[in-house]
Amino acid sequence: MAKNRHTEGAGPSQRQLRVGELIRRTLSSVLARGDVHDPELNAMSITVGEVRTSPDLKIATVYVMPLGGGGREDAIQALKRNRGELRRLIMREMTLKFAPDLRFVIDVSFDRMDETRALFQREDVRRDIEGGDESGDGEPEGEA
Repeated sequence: MAKNRHTEGAGPSQRQLRVGELIRRTLSSVLARGDVHDPELNAMSITVGEVRTSPDLKIATVYVMPLGGGGREDAIQALKRNRGELRRLIMREMTLKFAPDLRFVIDVSFDRMDETRALFQREDVRRDIEGGDESGDGEPEGEA
């Protein structure tokens, strides 16, 4: 029985990673320049954190976060409303056979980084990381 590497949890291919990064950079540039004909979208400062493409490169999931983290839903709605124009602007600067369908979602990695940072600041966690062994013999207390 032949195995399909896409169903076994294999990561993205080098091509997917390369195209995703190219789309991310191009989309970031388009948004920074305000090339879209939507004053509401142009007034927002949006960070494009990552772009993941499907194996056939026809779908690009774009992970975004508005500056400061506020107005997330408004940013997603503005991006969705301008999806077609963004797609055309990206393809004008890239050399792909097909323009991928853009799907916008909030990038929660920023939230996870904040939660991780807060976790590392907790006294009990810092003690464990720094080797909170009070006896100094390298063995946890109570064991010898």
